[in-house]
Amino acid sequence: MDKSELQKSPVPGSEYSDGTYFATRLKHDPRRVDLWKVLCSYLQKEIPTTGTILELGGGYCDFINNIQGSEKHVIDLTPDITRFAARGVTAHVQPCSELGGFRNNSVDTVFASNLFEHLTREDLQTTLAGVYRILRPGGKLIVIQPNFRYSYKSYFDDYTHIGIFTDVSLPDLIATFGFEIHEVIPRYLPFSIKGNMPTWPWLLHVYFMLPYRPMAGQMYIACNKPRSDKK
Repeated sequence: MDKSELQKSPVPGSEYSDGTYFATRLKHDPRRVDLWKVLCSYLQKEIPTTGTILELGGGYCDFINNIQGSEKHVIDLTPDITRFAARGVTAHVQPCSELGGFRNNSVDTVFASNLFEHLTREDLQTTLAGVYRILRPGGKLIVIQPNFRYSYKSYFDDYTHIGIFTDVSLPDLIATFGFEIHEVIPRYLPFSIKGNMPTWPWLLHVYFMLPYRPMAGQMYIACNKPRSDKK
């Protein structure tokens, strides 16, 4: 076989930028919008409505479109974020590890959902260092993330999962960058809405009121940049 006929190996991360990941593994699901509206009503308690918010790995922009803030930004490798971002949301098509366009101490809240497990260790470390730099003193990093401790059976059903994290290991890693861990909820949300699981918005309200959350495979981590940090 001629070398020109050999299929080239895909560039790492190209499945996001060329849309193949979203076309196969993470197709657009309108049910997510209503669920994110409910989820944002809970997350808003930790996020000032007058602050600057940045979402990393925003995908279909369900979080950033529904959270309230005075200035909102979203980053993702897929060019489709420019199509899904609502009015008033600035979309940046770029890696989350490249935050040089944001000034030091300029962001109040950074949010990431189901992102860190897709990153190499080097990219994750660069991302966390960048987040720390751009957050204002007292600013918050909020992460919703698969918890391998409770989702190990389905964790690698997603072929792009690279990193393995638990409710102990990820907070420990985040803390090494200077963040103060404010809250960790090991079982926060179901691992996925795929399948036959009911997705009625009112059911999510009930779910958050339960003392024990069945099928919860995702964790919640809230941390902040120390207020004494004036860098």
